[in-house]
Amino acid sequence: MNYVNTQNRQETLKLPSDGNWALFLDIDGTLLEHAHHPDAVSVTAELRELLTSLERRLGGALAFISGRSVGAIDKLFSPLKLRAAGLYGLEHRLERDGEVEEAKEPEDIAALAAEMEAEFGPAGVYIERKGPVLAIHTRAAPNALAAVKKAAEIALPGLSAGYRMEAGNVGVELMPLEAMKSAAIRRFMAMEPFTGRRPIFLGDDTSDECGFEMINELGGISIRIRPKSETAAHHFLTDVAAAHAWLREEILEKNSPPVG
Repeated sequence: MNYVNTQNRQETLKLPSDGNWALFLDIDGTLLEHAHHPDAVSVTAELRELLTSLERRLGGALAFISGRSVGAIDKLFSPLKLRAAGLYGLEHRLERDGEVEEAKEPEDIAALAAEMEAEFGPAGVYIERKGPVLAIHTRAAPNALAAVKKAAEIALPGLSAGYRMEAGNVGVELMPLEAMKSAAIRRFMAMEPFTGRRPIFLGDDTSDECGFEMINELGGISIRIRPKSETAAHHFLTDVAAAHAWLREEILEKNSPPVG
């Protein structure tokens, strides 16, 4: 199977068969196709088995790096409870099946969520409350996107110090400045079983760009799924199915089990 890098050169993204890898995975748009609602996605038994096998093959050096909360990740992938950074690194589970470091919802974000729900909910906009992160989804109401962005921009200065807005093609998220996937990757890479390994990160969105930059800084392999704009990722895969195939072929089937 051929893969294409972001410099438009046709090349096969092949990994050495004896690589000592650490694998970081975004979820929505990377492992799962986007849906009109975050709860409208489902995980197949085949994907659960693939993730279980990858984690075993990598000696535990696999972690989700997601905008979803760790609780939402667990619900989605149940009964698996893999290592994970949720809410862009505001929440963590550092050990498989371990305790979760949770992040709470501030009062000003709760109030803003209620205001956004009252204003945009009737139009079909979904307001997702994720602790300190407020996600406003317009996938089911694309005509509302401009108004949602404007309302978020107006609200931003009134929030607690240290908040930023991330605007995408299908919505807006308001989050603390420290909510960075790059920081989550760095934290995992400083601990066992990740330390000393070469990292790989698969993501699909603008919120993954800081993660790609971190991976590049660490000399790893950055891969963006279905890129629609400029990206720091050095490689890309065409869609979710291609991501599954690449993980299976290049990591699971090719690479030998870890020693010890």
